Amino acid sequence: MFDYRTAGLEVLNTEINALQQLEQYFDETFNTACDLILNGKGKVVVMGIGKSGHIGNKIAASLASTGTPSFFVHPGEAAHGDLGMIDSKDIVIAISNSGEASEILDLYPILKRLGIKIISITGRQSRAWLS
Repeated sequence: MFDYRTAGLEVLNTEINALQQLEQYFDETFNTACDLILNGKGKVVVMGIGKSGHIGNKIAASLASTGTPSFFVHPGEAAHGDLGMIDSKDIVIAISNSGEASEILDLYPILKRLGIKIISITGRQSRAWLS
């Protein structure tokens, strides 16, 4: 008979170990990103593709439910008109595991031209940017 309890504990320990690895990424950039969000005068706009989009949608909903004006915009939709919902006081959080999602990277020059602050969350530290 399969031991579900043991399997569950193995999964739990794997998750605990993964979370402990994240500590190394909580540097000054993390502080800067938090300050941007907490002191922002506009909305927080979250973007992501695929699974990153699902996570982004949850982040936007959690921020909104705790009092930070925020919403999710699909990058593909942003390129076809939804950028009009974003203004220069807003902050964009762009999420991409690879850091190479073309749908997001294509928006970067436009967002910068509009003066929008951008926080990226990627699976590769070397791909992360904050501007």
